[in-house]
Amino acid sequence: MTAANGIEHQVGPVQTALRRCGTNVAAAITIVLRPAHVRGRRAWPLTGQQLAIAFGLAALIFLAVMLLLDAATVNGVGRLPQWIAWSFDQITDFGKSGWFLWPLGVLFLGLAALPSLPRLPQLVLAGIMVRVGFLFLAIGAPSLFDTIIKRMIGRARPLVGGSLDPYLFSPFKWTADYASLPSGHATTAFAALVAFGTLWPRARPVMWIYALLIATSRVVLTAHYPSDVLAGAAVGMTGALLVRRWFALRRLGFSVTPVGAIRQLPGPSLKRIKAVARALLSE
Repeated sequence: MTAANGIEHQVGPVQTALRRCGTNVAAAITIVLRPAHVRGRRAWPLTGQQLAIAFGLAALIFLAVMLLLDAATVNGVGRLPQWIAWSFDQITDFGKSGWFLWPLGVLFLGLAALPSLPRLPQLVLAGIMVRVGFLFLAIGAPSLFDTIIKRMIGRARPLVGGSLDPYLFSPFKWTADYASLPSGHATTAFAALVAFGTLWPRARPVMWIYALLIATSRVVLTAHYPSDVLAGAAVGMTGALLVRRWFALRRLGFSVTPVGAIRQLPGPSLKRIKAVARALLSE
């Protein structure tokens, strides 16, 4: 065996895994983007008129918070004890999307690179990949939207410009100081609340506590106004729900009932997941 053949033998499995990963990721993207199945079903549970009313009410609530609470709240948190601000400063970075997207992305790619298995274990892996992909997109899509729209809106953060002015806007400024609305941390936290709470309903109380703490931290640290975190929560929850409906219309982990409601399809049991893990370890 030549030295070149030895090197080729060593990198062969890696190249095979990368090729398999790329093929499976491309197939997953194709499946997610395939046409929806809406025959005999309502694509949306609300009519256009109901959606318009809901949007109008949300806008009124946002304006009321902006006019009545933003300045007063930021002034109030400035008088809080230092230890409270310090405590929230320790947890606020856990609202960054990377805490979710990096592990989920690596896990998805790792699953995509696994070798082929018999049909039943392969279906179990596919079910896991659908749910990991859902979590990634349900958190990542609203976060990406927030990153773009907040810089287009250009609302100044509290105390930017040397004074407290909740009505200071500079659209398309594209700087961090003018990227207050909506709050990115709140968007991520509330998208995660919906995403994880959808798959594991028992986790909802913990996720609610997490989301509310992250949202509160942004106001306590004067990084955002209350209306910013309120808008961020709305963007995160709405975005995650839209991703869930996108998956449901393609029967990916969820399905749509004839009246337009969403129900979760049965996922792989822990027993079957363990069996797949044993099969992989025995390869």
